[in-house]
Amino acid sequence: MSDWERSSTARVVPAARPRKLAKVPFVELADGRLQGVVSSGSDVERVYVSSVEAGTYAYACSTNNNRPCGGARGWFCNHLRALVTEAVLQYGAERVARYLRVEVADEEPSAQSVLHAMTATNPSQADGKAAAAVFSRFLRHLAYLELAPATPPMPEMQWFPATRTVA
Repeated sequence: MSDWERSSTARVVPAARPRKLAKVPFVELADGRLQGVVSSGSDVERVYVSSVEAGTYAYACSTNNNRPCGGARGWFCNHLRALVTEAVLQYGAERVARYLRVEVADEEPSAQSVLHAMTATNPSQADGKAAAAVFSRFLRHLAYLELAPATPPMPEMQWFPATRTVA
């Protein structure tokens, strides 16, 4: 059994390139969406929960207390653009495009080509019902940063199998 199988952590896919966590501290490809938390450009106490649905590119952007983003009115706001850009840095353009089912004409896709392909379809605004779950997951991830590094099992991670059983 390897060391990572005995620890309470799981392997993480390394970032394609380093990200600036101050602007977009949380980004994930989950639940059929690219979703995450984006810092406000004007207020250090405010963050936005932004998401883009795979396939339809329906988007949602609101503050952490469910106030709609003023810039996301019929078009991708700066928060959504920052989210896509950071997702490309985290996962690579090919993986983001594949997950969102974006047809990119470029041989070497970039954040700009992914954004252009999505906005060219004139996407609609989504209801934003997932914002609470996304923000809750972000807060849970922040709590893990406060823990000291350790290898003993974590009770809230019991669902994650640390060892394989052979039948």
